[in-house]
Amino acid sequence: MLVKTFGSAIMGVRALMVTVEVSVEVGVNFAIVGLPDNAVRESQQRIATAISQYGFHIPGKRVVVNMAPADIKKEGAAYDLTIAIGILAANGNIRADELERYVIMGELSLDGSLRPIKGVLPIAIEARRQKLKGIILPQENAREAAIVNNLEVYGADNVKQVIDHLNGEKPLEQTIVDTRAEFASHLNQYEYDFADVKGQESIKRALEIAAAGGHNVIMIGPPGSGKTMLAKRIPSILPPLSLEEALETTQIHSVAGKMRKEDSLIAVRPFRSPHHTISDVALVGGGTNPQPGEISLAHNGVLFLDELPEFRRQVLEVLRQPMEERRVTVSRAKMTVDYPASFMLIAAMNPCPCGYYNHPTVACTCPPGAVRKYMGKVSGPLLDRIDLQVEVVPVPFRELAEKKPGEPSAVIRERVIAARVIQSERFKGHPGIHCNAQMGSKLFQQYCVLDAPCQELMKTAMERLGLSARAYDRILKVARTIADLEAAPNITTTHLSEAITYRSLDRDSWGQ
Repeated sequence: MLVKTFGSAIMGVRALMVTVEVSVEVGVNFAIVGLPDNAVRESQQRIATAISQYGFHIPGKRVVVNMAPADIKKEGAAYDLTIAIGILAANGNIRADELERYVIMGELSLDGSLRPIKGVLPIAIEARRQKLKGIILPQENAREAAIVNNLEVYGADNVKQVIDHLNGEKPLEQTIVDTRAEFASHLNQYEYDFADVKGQESIKRALEIAAAGGHNVIMIGPPGSGKTMLAKRIPSILPPLSLEEALETTQIHSVAGKMRKEDSLIAVRPFRSPHHTISDVALVGGGTNPQPGEISLAHNGVLFLDELPEFRRQVLEVLRQPMEERRVTVSRAKMTVDYPASFMLIAAMNPCPCGYYNHPTVACTCPPGAVRKYMGKVSGPLLDRIDLQVEVVPVPFRELAEKKPGEPSAVIRERVIAARVIQSERFKGHPGIHCNAQMGSKLFQQYCVLDAPCQELMKTAMERLGLSARAYDRILKVARTIADLEAAPNITTTHLSEAITYRSLDRDSWGQ
C-alpha cells in the first residue's frame, strides 16, 4: 500500500514542502531515500521503539520511504513523526483519508513522547500557503504555529495521541491564539528604562538621535561609566515593532531554535549581545548546515558588541557588508540562503588597554603607543560605517546621589516615533527604506541638501578632521535625523554642528 504524508524542510528562513511517500509491499527491507542525512536514516530505530510502547510495530515487509523533492537534503530528527505515521497508515493501522490534509512533524523519544522542533513558524506559513487543513506537531511548538491564521493547529504529547486523532477516536484539542491580542499584550514589556540612568544627558541625546534615524553608535569610555547600562535600554526607546516585523523576527528565531515554550510571537525588538570570543560564522551565520547568526537574530533590533577591540579582527570585518546591505547571503556548493540582517549596531569600548585614557581624574598607565595600537584593532572602514562616535565620561557623585529619576523611556520614545513618522512619509514611495540610516546615494542627494553656510561649515570640518567620503555621508544623515526630531524641513548649521560633534574618533587627539 502506498501512502503520502507531508513534512517540511527549512531553507534559510523559509520552508519547503516535503512529501513523504511510504510503500509497504511483500519482501524484506527498510530503506529511506530522497537525500536524507544520518539523523533521518537513524529514524528507523527511534520509530520502531517508540511505536512499540503502544503495541504497534514496523511491518516485517519491504518498506520504502521516499522524501521528495529528492534533490533537497533532509536534515534532523523532525521527520520522525511524519515517517512513523506514514508507515502505520501504509500498514493499515491508521486511516489514510485525512493524512494529505496535514503537515505532520515531530521528533520521537524512545518512550513515544514528542520533542519540540525548530522552524515551526515558517513551516506553518508554508502549510497555509499550500492550502492544507492544518498541522500536527509537538505540544511545545503549538502556540508558535497557532499565530498563523486560517490553519488548524494540533499539539500532541506523544505519538499515540496523533494516532487516535487521525483515527477519529480521541481528537486533539485545537490550539488557538489571537495573534493581534498576543502581539498587543507584549508590545511594551521592556525590562530596562532610561529613567534608571543618572546623568549622561549628552549620551542619552546621542542615543535618542540614533534611535530616531536607525543609526549605528559606538560609545568610548572608561570602565564603569555606564556604557552597557545605556546600551541595554536602547530597545525601550525604539519604535514598537509592526506585526509584519514581529512575524519576520519570530521566523528567524524559530529557525534558530531560540523560541521558548511560552512564546508564540516576538513582540519586542531583540537585543543580542554576543561575547567577544564569538566566531565569524556564529556572528553572521552559516556553518555546514546553515543557521542564522547573531546579526540575523538581531534583525529589527539591536546588536550590542561590548569591548569591541577584543573581538577578533576577522570577526569584525565580516560585519561590513551586512551593515550596508542589511542581509547576509550564505553560499554552499548545493544551496544559497539569505538571512535578513537589518540591525542597529551599538558598540562599546574602553579608550585604551587600562581603560583610563582621557579620564578626568584617573591617570592612564598605558605605555607610549599602546593607545594607538589598541584603537587600531578596530579598522577605519568599520568605524566609517558607525554614524555616531561618542565619549562616555564617569557620572559625578552629586548626579549619582540625586533621587530624582531621569527622563523615562516612554517620553523619549514618543519623540523618536514622531521623527520616524516624518521619515516614513518621506520614504513611502521607496520600498525597503524606513529610516534615514537606510538612505542610498539618490535619496541622500535629494533629502540632505546643504545651503551655503552649511557647505562652508562642512568643508571646514572635512579639512580639519580629515573625514572620508563615507564619514561625510554619515554626518549629513545624522544631521537630517536631528532636523527630523525638531520637525525642521531643512538641515541648518545648528543640526550640522551637533552631528559633527558625534565624530569623536575622527579627532587628531585620539591615540596620540
